[in-house]
Amino acid sequence: MVVESEGYHALIEYFTEHLSLFENAETEGCNETVEDVVTDMIATNLMTVFSQNPDLEADFRFKLMQEADAVMEDLNEVLAGAWNRCPTNEQVRFLEDYVGLVKNLFDSAISQNAS
Repeated sequence: MVVESEGYHALIEYFTEHLSLFENAETEGCNETVEDVVTDMIATNLMTVFSQNPDLEADFRFKLMQEADAVMEDLNEVLAGAWNRCPTNEQVRFLEDYVGLVKNLFDSAISQNAS
């Protein structure tokens, strides 16, 4: 649905073009890791999707949760070297933008499911 879409594959390509942003993650002195930031952003955006679409059927909600898990797995794989490090402000801004674009794909999938 989302992770198999052309839009998602384009986003992965976009992400890999910006991987150099994640070469300078700190290893100490922070309260949260890149993993923590990504997990929070994806969970928050998924909750937003659900609150914006309260009439989604349970099966479709479950599929969306599985898709969100797949996005997490992909980001874990792409960011393996920085996953357990402290994110910089620039990295957090990039991740916010990226996860926002992924949310747009979820919104599109919901629109297509409704029609």
